[in-house]
Amino acid sequence: MLLLLTVGAPAGAGQGNLRLDALFQALHATSDESYAESVEEHIWDFWLEHPDAEMIRVMRTGVFSLNDDDYGSALAAFDRVVAMDPTYAEGWNKRANAHYMLGDYAAAVGDLRHALMLEPRHFGALAGLGLVYLALNQPEPALRAFDAALALNPHLVHVRQQANAIRSQRLGLPL
Repeated sequence: MLLLLTVGAPAGAGQGNLRLDALFQALHATSDESYAESVEEHIWDFWLEHPDAEMIRVMRTGVFSLNDDDYGSALAAFDRVVAMDPTYAEGWNKRANAHYMLGDYAAAVGDLRHALMLEPRHFGALAGLGLVYLALNQPEPALRAFDAALALNPHLVHVRQQANAIRSQRLGLPL
């Protein structure tokens, strides 16, 4: 099935890639978790794509810094990414991750909203928004964000667990 998905639109900068439509359809159509994981990885690959090699280099630097818990360096790299191309949704999403890890939740929310404006199907940004709202002790907006992420990608196990925990708390049930 994925072979059919590679025919059509040329590769472009992330969210503009027309092949994403077919990947999102496949994500909804499958009940096979292994296949869903593969489809999700393809979606993330498209979101990370960019035609500018320097942009990709800076993005990788930021991701490596984020993975090494060097959030200040990650933020600096992602600041550069969004300055280089403010239409690149994944740059905003990654910068939101750095803001979140640094405890700057207002900046994280702003960046996540910007990412979602550019790519409304960004289930990662929606899940991140839910986490920010949880950190702010705002369970209702967190639940809305988690549910929106699950509507786009029903295979997000940890997001579903978070949403169910909020629903249980609402009902006064033990976690």
